[in-house]
Amino acid sequence: MAEIAGYTYGTQEVSSSPLTMEDFENLKKAVLFTAEDEQYLRMAGEVLADQIEDVLDLWYGFVGSHPHLVYYFTDGKGNANTEYLAAVRKRFGQWILDTCNRPYDKAWLDYAYEIGLRHHRTKKNKTDNVESVPNVSYRYMVAFIYPITATIKPFLAKKGHSPEEVEKMHQAWFKSVVMQVALWSYPYIKEGDF
Repeated sequence: MAEIAGYTYGTQEVSSSPLTMEDFENLKKAVLFTAEDEQYLRMAGEVLADQIEDVLDLWYGFVGSHPHLVYYFTDGKGNANTEYLAAVRKRFGQWILDTCNRPYDKAWLDYAYEIGLRHHRTKKNKTDNVESVPNVSYRYMVAFIYPITATIKPFLAKKGHSPEEVEKMHQAWFKSVVMQVALWSYPYIKEGDF
């Protein structure tokens, strides 16, 4: 695997999640995430592996068509940083693979927390050492659940799996995305309220 700038999964550079593994297990239960979902995510990973760039083209097209979303990759005056967009895109592609293929363990929990920090003013812009707007508005973190979930299903259906298998892959993906957005939300939530 080629090295991806700023991709630090499983390293000492990743912040440790303040949640315990028991907290994490309870979150899994809250979204009805099971071992079967992990199996269907592995299947989804196989299906998506050679479609990552197509998925990213769709998602980046969506972001690029909305100035209020591209804003988070600008200098705050409307000038988009294409190098920043490209660096994030590589990690976004790896995130798809990690969502599908990584075990949902302590390293996964820690990296989900790290991703949240990188969207929040705590660490935004630091990974790529860029000057951009200081924080992604929380409302878009939650709002992105829908497009990231709805748009993946056609890609899951492209390899000849049964409608039932496609639906199970899609539901597993949906549960994972909801769970991850919940974890990414930690830095945005008032202390003691998470």
